[in-house]
Amino acid sequence: MGSAGHLLVAGGCEPELLARARSQLEELESLWSRFRADSELCRLNASPDRWVKLSEPTVALVRQTVRAWEVTGGLFDPTVLPALEAAGYTHTFPTLPREPAPGVTPAPAPGCAGIEIDDDRVRLPPGVRLDLGGIGKGYAADLVAQALLASGAEGACVNLGGDVRVVGSAPGAQAWSVAVEDEANPGMDMAWLALADGAVATSTRLRRRWQRQGQQLHHLIDPASGAPATNEVATVTVVAGQTHWAEVLAKAALIAGLSAGTALLESHGVAGLLVTEDGTVHRAGPWERYVTWTPNCGGTSPAPAG
Repeated sequence: MGSAGHLLVAGGCEPELLARARSQLEELESLWSRFRADSELCRLNASPDRWVKLSEPTVALVRQTVRAWEVTGGLFDPTVLPALEAAGYTHTFPTLPREPAPGVTPAPAPGCAGIEIDDDRVRLPPGVRLDLGGIGKGYAADLVAQALLASGAEGACVNLGGDVRVVGSAPGAQAWSVAVEDEANPGMDMAWLALADGAVATSTRLRRRWQRQGQQLHHLIDPASGAPATNEVATVTVVAGQTHWAEVLAKAALIAGLSAGTALLESHGVAGLLVTEDGTVHRAGPWERYVTWTPNCGGTSPAPAG
């Protein structure tokens, strides 16, 4: 997943719970990273047209990934891995060469229609390889948060690369307070949200960018073209019940563009904030229900949530 993580636990034996959560995250990283040759994902991608036995978490994630592709009409598509590599995203981002070598010509993503899933096995059709990076962080946050509650925590906040899941009781408050960062101005916030139990995820093309042959590229691939998405939307933040669902819808809305992306979020009944390249902010769904502060309305600074 290749992102920094922050954990906050309320109640229970906190040191023991945090140690368990870190161990679980390390295990999930080892299963799902496309940059680790011994991961289950890499083993699956290297075995086209063959049934591959996988662990329960990986099979469950692949199921959720295919479902996300179906529900978003293909806007979220995990089969964009060849396109990502063609764009030059071939290493973990911190180790990505400043000027990646020229890739192959991008092509549309093949989609998930041919993926087969059995109880503990998955078979990918020839020509299909998966990148789980667009859903894996959120799914890991969901799993870890629920595991913390099951292990005795009264509440927990799991923040993986800015995708946040909160569950249970917040320390000294009725709700968890989650800051939404201004991606165009690092270190500044666009809003603070109050969540009793839920998730926030942001997708942006203002990070994970690189240059290739004088062209600025990013990691959010439009499945229809196989090239980095180009429309007016720069950042999308979504509030939903589960982190992986918020993550999927944020990416799908960004790729869809402002009008179609707003309609997508509202059709699924989630709250969203879409920011265009010129800095204009557009709200979707019940966004105001969660907001406790924005730069224009003032308010009291919340306690940190991750």
